Amino acid sequence: MLLKWRASRGEGRAPATSLREVVNAVLYVARTGIAWRYLPHDLPPHTTVYGYFKEWERDGTAEEIHDTLRDQLRAKKGRRILPTAAIVDAQSVKASPNAPEESQGFDGGKKVKGRKRHIATDTLGLLLVLIVTAASVQDSAGGKRILDALAAQWPTVTKSWVDAGYNNGVVKHGATLGIDVEVVARAKEQKGFVVQPIRWRVEQTFGIMSRYKRLHRDYEALPDRSRSMIHWAMVNSMTTRLTARQDRTGQYLRPKPPAQA
Repeated sequence: MLLKWRASRGEGRAPATSLREVVNAVLYVARTGIAWRYLPHDLPPHTTVYGYFKEWERDGTAEEIHDTLRDQLRAKKGRRILPTAAIVDAQSVKASPNAPEESQGFDGGKKVKGRKRHIATDTLGLLLVLIVTAASVQDSAGGKRILDALAAQWPTVTKSWVDAGYNNGVVKHGATLGIDVEVVARAKEQKGFVVQPIRWRVEQTFGIMSRYKRLHRDYEALPDRSRSMIHWAMVNSMTTRLTARQDRTGQYLRPKPPAQA
């Protein structure tokens, strides 16, 4: 799968560059947020790494790796490969000067000029659908596109949860697709950020994405490259979860000291 690029160019021999090191370099950029040209010298040249990154986005390799790991993680958690429920939300982020003006927009609600990430996750917080648009696209319009993609790619999904930012048109649109869309609204007496039942999983996914500095803004020139970078960040997160040991403590946790006799 990772040799698609060279095979398509008629190069039958194995690549001179270690593909594992190329993947390590892509994940390094995602995690640290550095520019490609500032990759450490012990990793492959930045032109080589970026070339693979672009080609793997174009031929679907990055998304295929992501989807394979997602299926493995669902199986590890005792879930069926095909989900039956999804959680939909959106996030607006500022775009870098590299992004063409026509691919950006202004989100009046969040006061952000840039792009918007519309996502649908399963109940484990794993990405099912990802669409990147200008930030000016309303949540409800993006939500309908997400539901269309869910119905096409995941016909087993019959239930979805959204927040109060999605209007009744999204609920009706879901009904036409055979998806029961439920709005999880915050109680009137609640103020500030409050964890909402079920919907907290999608917020957790945005939280995981925020650990990757390359995703703090949309630094990619094209929306499709933005999707690819998000997929690589989630690939890194899922591999960590897949290889975690039962006795492993959290990253910032330390075992409690033994009680004094």
